[in-house]
Amino acid sequence: MLTDDRVLLEIRKMIHEAQVHGFTGEGYRKVWARLRFKGISADKERIRRIMRDNNLLAPHRLGKPRGPAAHTGTIIPMAPNLMWGTDATATYTSYHGHVTVFAAIDHFTGECVGMHAAIMGNRFEALEPLRQGIKRYFGTYSREAASSLLLRHDHGSQYMSKHFQKEVKFLGITSSPSFVRSPEGNGVIERFFRTLKEQLLWVKHFETVDQLLDALHCFKQQYNEHWIMQRHGYRTPKQVRDEWNAAMMEAA
Repeated sequence: MLTDDRVLLEIRKMIHEAQVHGFTGEGYRKVWARLRFKGISADKERIRRIMRDNNLLAPHRLGKPRGPAAHTGTIIPMAPNLMWGTDATATYTSYHGHVTVFAAIDHFTGECVGMHAAIMGNRFEALEPLRQGIKRYFGTYSREAASSLLLRHDHGSQYMSKHFQKEVKFLGITSSPSFVRSPEGNGVIERFFRTLKEQLLWVKHFETVDQLLDALHCFKQQYNEHWIMQRHGYRTPKQVRDEWNAAMMEAA
């Protein structure tokens, strides 16, 4: 059995490796999972204790009390490319001031399928993450190209606009606005934005929109390939997609 000092050394190595991929402040559960993948077996609570004693635990945010759920069911589908979520957030650049960041997420894999940033956060710019994702995962951007896809979004003016809804309909996508005053209905991308803010937008400074765009596209790749998710058994979004594709090829 490894001593606490040896486990602490491995924890510090793992944290450093995560930082190389651009991620900071990972919780003890992800540390435990990453160590397990390396063949280092240690109890989850032991990892937590060692990290706490050495001030390595991620900052913890206290949640607000919640009332009854406004809806039932699940927003996680049974396969990729059946349900995506899209939303927007904001950040600041020195030269261009406040800008809008748009993203789209596959609800099954957790992959970021598209990212964009624009000075004018309007309905035209809001479509860009979808354009990226449709071209990559459906092979073409044309009429009825994504007829199997349901799109979850909120009631923001960009998403409820005639232009946005017309484009979604052209692609064959079914629009699925989340319940009013129920952000959990769009919870997959809300959780992604929390990670994006904690790992990039709140910790790095950007001069221009172009600089921000470069960082966003880099983050998208790093997130899909290296960010492990508890609901996937601590696998990355890319691993989930690759395993699904392999299973479909084997079944064919």
